[in-house]
Amino acid sequence: MTLPRILTIMGSGETAPTMVSTHRRLTSLLPSPVRAVVLDTPYGFQENAPELAERAVEYFATSANVELLVAGLTRMQPDDRGISPDAVTIERGLRMVDEANYVFAGPGSPTYSLRQWSNTPLRSLLIRKLHTGGVVTFASAAALTLGRRTVPVYEIYKAGSDPYWLEGLDVLGEFGIAATVIPHYDNAEGGHHDTRFCYLGERRLQMLEERFEPDEYVIGIDEHTGLVLDFDRDVAEVVGNSTVTLRNKTQEQKFTKGDQIPLERLRTPSWTGTSAATPTPPRNAARVDTTSVVASDSDTGPVSLASATDRHRATFDSAIARRDADAAVGAILALESDIRAWSVDTLQSADRDLAVAALRSMISKLGEAATGGLRDPRSVVEPFVSGFLAVRSVVRTEKRFDLSDLVRDQLLAAGVEVRDTKDGVEWVLRTD
Repeated sequence: MTLPRILTIMGSGETAPTMVSTHRRLTSLLPSPVRAVVLDTPYGFQENAPELAERAVEYFATSANVELLVAGLTRMQPDDRGISPDAVTIERGLRMVDEANYVFAGPGSPTYSLRQWSNTPLRSLLIRKLHTGGVVTFASAAALTLGRRTVPVYEIYKAGSDPYWLEGLDVLGEFGIAATVIPHYDNAEGGHHDTRFCYLGERRLQMLEERFEPDEYVIGIDEHTGLVLDFDRDVAEVVGNSTVTLRNKTQEQKFTKGDQIPLERLRTPSWTGTSAATPTPPRNAARVDTTSVVASDSDTGPVSLASATDRHRATFDSAIARRDADAAVGAILALESDIRAWSVDTLQSADRDLAVAALRSMISKLGEAATGGLRDPRSVVEPFVSGFLAVRSVVRTEKRFDLSDLVRDQLLAAGVEVRDTKDGVEWVLRTD
């Protein structure tokens, strides 16, 4: 079986429900069993690196039915004390990458990744795979390293360094694409301050773009969005929830889910798009007359845990309002299921905390409803009220109005208001 030659770049959501169908479609192109490996270098400096690797393994097992092996390349260079990592471990990890037909890498630090991969065969292994056959999927921090330049996002956004570029792996350059990849392109975590463009914001990105050579530009990948570059068909396709943007300092072109972009357009882009300084709605690209690798099945499910939480909470509130206990419990269980599904998403945000808070609130509200009863109170008292009203009708017919008033007053004391109307007798439960 001839292996496809595919590079997939994800802005984020690489282990979220939004990218399940993309991983499934890509791995379905490979012979079974798929030889998949996670390159764990980007987060290798973190104390919870083994946990992050295990979460990726669990995600691929449950979402794509693929056994994901861990390369174990958390450190490939001597540490600050001059202690070198185990050479056998490094060679074993590099061999795993070389023999894999699906290589996956995700969150962490692009600076740390580039430092560890320096003067190793890693870049050559990836490029050879893309030339001879295999699928490489880089997301988030790993995606930052694929272009000619790399944003040292932690150093700029967290440590306050003046904006500067690092030299990237330039995997794209091997295929004639003089671009720098910026994931998390539409990030909005900053609220009132600009955290678009992988936390750079417009001002700092413009400062960095001034250092571009004339042929360089930015490929921006929104969160929970990907760009699949198929080198066999010479076309790239947008997958996921949002947009991919080509930007050359002053202008940008946007492509949305399902748009297919000839790779020649990425090699020699023409700039007739909109101003890059102002957000613009997505604009569809011309369709390529070829069969898509990834467009055969639409992504389903919520676009984020936050949107899933809002939907389930609305369903729950509606169920409580109409006293439907089964629907209320169903909404709680659905939210709990989505929290578990999104728990392996490596994009850290407040969504999970908010979802858990909503779940607790729903459970609490259901408990209160159980205490008071979810049955319609009218259905409980209706047989008794009907009996009293029947007695009242009889005594009113006999013009024994004192007894009629007594029945009415006793019902009112019990919280049932009787109303004589031209259409007959009505009654309501008083809430005061």
